[in-house]
Amino acid sequence: MSGKPPESDNSEDEAEQRVRKHAKKLGLIPDWQADGQTDHPLFDDIPVSGLVPLPAPEMAASSTETSETAPPKNKKAKPHYHGHRDRLKKKLLESEGENLADYELLEAILFRALPRIDTKPVAKELLARFGSFAEVLNASEGELRKIKFIKDAAIYEFALIRASTKRLLKSDVAERPILSSWIKVLDHCRAAMAFEAREQFRILFLDKRNRLIRDEVQQTGTIDHTPVYVREVCRRALELNATAIILAHNHPSGDPTPSRGDIEMTKEIVRVAGSLGISVHDHIILAREGHASFKGLGLI
Repeated sequence: MSGKPPESDNSEDEAEQRVRKHAKKLGLIPDWQADGQTDHPLFDDIPVSGLVPLPAPEMAASSTETSETAPPKNKKAKPHYHGHRDRLKKKLLESEGENLADYELLEAILFRALPRIDTKPVAKELLARFGSFAEVLNASEGELRKIKFIKDAAIYEFALIRASTKRLLKSDVAERPILSSWIKVLDHCRAAMAFEAREQFRILFLDKRNRLIRDEVQQTGTIDHTPVYVREVCRRALELNATAIILAHNHPSGDPTPSRGDIEMTKEIVRVAGSLGISVHDHIILAREGHASFKGLGLI
């Protein structure tokens, strides 16, 4: 059987050489490949025409400088209120709060509870809703939660401030004779009960030097009435060896004017306690709008 003879190796080499020369003319391959070399020559022997040009030095420097000075794409600018917080903190420390408006003081109180939002609108809404700084701090948990952003953390901050204030005022009363620090007694009673939602009947028991032995809430009643038992008042005074007492209760209505029931109950306590050698120095009624003193009104 006969067939077409195979092509010679020489014809294949010639065809490859023609392809290489044509590619070289078109600039598709470097000279050293067009000449038929299969291995890359040493670096010193690489023809210049086969190299890819590097960027100019000044261009490379410019590129590096731009990448170093440009801000990271994902880095966010600080919220606008961060600078305001720093200024408010500085103002607070410099004046111990004397130069701060009520809403600014509330802002500062809310910083820890609301670290990621502007607290100024929240503080102003609280004041608009409750009327005053004191009423905001003494508002009930249920009422506070009706304000946007006021959650557990903010309620905790308010409770902490109330507890701290009462402790400070109570310390001032306990460390000196009551009758020589009457304003502090009023401040203590006001902080303790003026903003309570229900009536409380409180008794301050004093020793013979008019120093505070004990401060106790004897009864808690409704929004407009507290039951007071004369026998219990006198019994507790005898237990504590008190020689004098100061009575105090609150009016949640906001008006500190004594009612007829308040007057009659006080006269009965004065009569029975007096027979046991216990003086009643005063009966104070606390309310949001102020206070009333039975002694000051001539009722004792």
